[in-house]
Amino acid sequence: MKALAPIAVALLVVVLLASSALYTVDQTQNAIVLQFGQVKEVVKHSGLHVKWPLIQSVRFFDMRVLTFDDPEPLRFITSEKKPLLVDSFVKWRIADAQQYYVSVEGDERSAAGRIKQTISDVLQAEFNRRTVHDAVSGQRDEIMADVRTKADADLKRIGVEIIDVRLKRVDLPQEVSESVFGRMQAERKRIANEQRSTGAAESERIRADADRQREIIVAEAYRDAQRTKGEGDARASAIYANAFSGNAEFYAFYRSMEAYKQSFHGRSDLLLLQPDSDFFRYLRDSLGRDGQGRSAGRK
Repeated sequence: MKALAPIAVALLVVVLLASSALYTVDQTQNAIVLQFGQVKEVVKHSGLHVKWPLIQSVRFFDMRVLTFDDPEPLRFITSEKKPLLVDSFVKWRIADAQQYYVSVEGDERSAAGRIKQTISDVLQAEFNRRTVHDAVSGQRDEIMADVRTKADADLKRIGVEIIDVRLKRVDLPQEVSESVFGRMQAERKRIANEQRSTGAAESERIRADADRQREIIVAEAYRDAQRTKGEGDARASAIYANAFSGNAEFYAFYRSMEAYKQSFHGRSDLLLLQPDSDFFRYLRDSLGRDGQGRSAGRK
């Protein structure tokens, strides 16, 4: 039994050394083999790998896309000297594990701090040369694209690749919002008043034009009516003249009958005339002769 103890200890040591010499790299990871604190090898392939026990160690790095989301919005100044509160997030990943280890010692919090500083500097530069309108709505996509490009170029020096930068919220501070909204309301009111004035002037012009056209139409209609009436009166006079010239005695009789009809319209009608008046000639004689035997149509 005493002879087996050293063998068992030796086997245990061999097993421990063998286990410390083997390590596994996941498909989502890269590994760096360190020897006395220096980078000896970068392992990018997943699977089982071997290292020297005791003198070498391994650091693993997640190569998947990570998210940096600053909980506090950043404050920037626009070209109009107006402050803005900007809330953003960044999608990033480790592009070079060795450079990442050398630059930030493989510490994700240190990398996040560097990303925050870079994004803040680039955003400040972008907002400094834009107005509030451009920053809020006009050039938002352009800002995000420029920030991603510039931040990616800067952070490559620490082995980090910037996948995307997104602006979640761009707002005015509370103390600025009220004054801005007040100016916006005043501007909209001014535009509304201008449009009302323009509409009122246009309305008056249309009414005046309509009144002028109405007067012209009424005048032309009255002119045409008077012309038609005159033509009718002329034709009537011509007809009467033709009738009179064709049978003057009948025409005189007809006119007298019409006069009697109009004069004796009611029982209470009263005429003050001499009995021998010319008005009653057809009542005295159906032929319309007067006392001397002359016809009413002839002198």
